[in-house]
Amino acid sequence: MVSNATSYTGSGLRDWLIQRVSAVVLGAYILFLLVFFMSHSGMEYATWEGLFGQLWMKVFTFVALLSLYAHAWIGVWTVLTDYIKPVAIRVTLEVLVVLSLLTYLIWGIVVVWSI
Repeated sequence: MVSNATSYTGSGLRDWLIQRVSAVVLGAYILFLLVFFMSHSGMEYATWEGLFGQLWMKVFTFVALLSLYAHAWIGVWTVLTDYIKPVAIRVTLEVLVVLSLLTYLIWGIVVVWSI
């Protein structure tokens, strides 16, 4: 089997499955937040802090952040490999995307876990 070093898992089926599972996680997270906002019409900081102060919400947010990272990387990698043919340009863009995604992931972890 030929494996591409810049692929997420080295398998198209696994990439497809990760992207679908991550989409379900992100959909559930967004749906939960929408329902929460609709059920709390007078949103105050204390309500927001109370929600994100709970361990289960921090874990849910962390899983959503990981899902966003995986989903975005697979999607961007697919688009870049399909449309950017010069290897140097494609690898440069891939590195920039990975660095950006890692920065956002670390920043999200710091915010959610108050590190």
